[in-house]
Amino acid sequence: MDRLDAVILGAGASGLWCAMTAGARGRKVAVIDHGLKTARKIRVSGGGMCNFTNLHASPEHYLCENPHFVKSALARLSPWDVVGFLGENGITYEERDHGQLFTLEGAGRVAGALVERCQRAGVEFLTGCEIGKVSGDGPFTVEAGGRSIIADKLVLALGGPSWPQVGATDLGFRLAEQFGLKLTATRPGLVPLVFPKKRQAMCVEMAGNALPATVETEGVRFTDPLLFTHRGISGPAVLQASSYWRENRPVTIDFLPGQRLEAIVEEHRASNQQLRNLLARILPKRLPPLLLDASLADSPVSQLSKARIETACEAIHSFSITPSGTEGYAKAEVTVGGVDTARISSKTMEARDVPGLYVIGKHST
Repeated sequence: MDRLDAVILGAGASGLWCAMTAGARGRKVAVIDHGLKTARKIRVSGGGMCNFTNLHASPEHYLCENPHFVKSALARLSPWDVVGFLGENGITYEERDHGQLFTLEGAGRVAGALVERCQRAGVEFLTGCEIGKVSGDGPFTVEAGGRSIIADKLVLALGGPSWPQVGATDLGFRLAEQFGLKLTATRPGLVPLVFPKKRQAMCVEMAGNALPATVETEGVRFTDPLLFTHRGISGPAVLQASSYWRENRPVTIDFLPGQRLEAIVEEHRASNQQLRNLLARILPKRLPPLLLDASLADSPVSQLSKARIETACEAIHSFSITPSGTEGYAKAEVTVGGVDTARISSKTMEARDVPGLYVIGKHST
């Protein structure tokens, strides 16, 4: 039986960062993952260019029932700490919309840098190993790859079940429950929304079309590109809103953010062109007839009454739809909810009731 200082379950971003840090402090560490390759989510993030942090990351950008937990956690690892790590490893970056930072060398370089730093610190990797029985209350015993490893510290860095195609499972949740940790309700987040069947003809007609939009639900709104899929809507604005959306609740879409249809109509008040053709100048051509009834879409702009303009504005600026659901964990980038942070230290991520057990990564809430 091998004796170590710490065993980290999960070779994702949080697990590798933890292993790198512990190894650099002289700890004897092993990282175990059932995948053959480490950092699989990192390697596909940002379309392969790794959107590794955001300059504006702050507690209010996180969904958490305990905001003070996020404040404390972010105070110990800021976006600039991550930027500094990349700089130390010769990885450059660019800033995109809303403070998002992407590498210029690609996600593989980020994953490689983390693994290399771990190896330099003497971290042992057991990849392609199914994690078997996990037991003990400190020290802990983990069976994997035909070995039994005992360690004073056990770190759950297994994430949630979102993105199963890169190896994600709910094992982290199951192990947390095994050790008596409470879970909050979970659901897919950063996920496309599905329209009800009676509105899916609209999606089929518009599939592949993208446009700027403001998407609002549950009192939050996001202005970014919206993408129509064959079953509903996706794109940055929708993905962000999806983490707040609740079942059987509406989503409101403004298809002309930053503009007002009333002003556009007034500007062309003398025109005899149909409203649909005017809108086709600023919206995808197929969209206006899907939002407006035929008589309104075909009406000459010069003949529109105040009431009909208001009706058109409602359809364009306040299109309301109640999604039938989401595309589920298979298409979700994150899992909302998970291990309740009420009994987790925001300074060390250690479970207060199970000394030596640590919970890190996206499955903390």
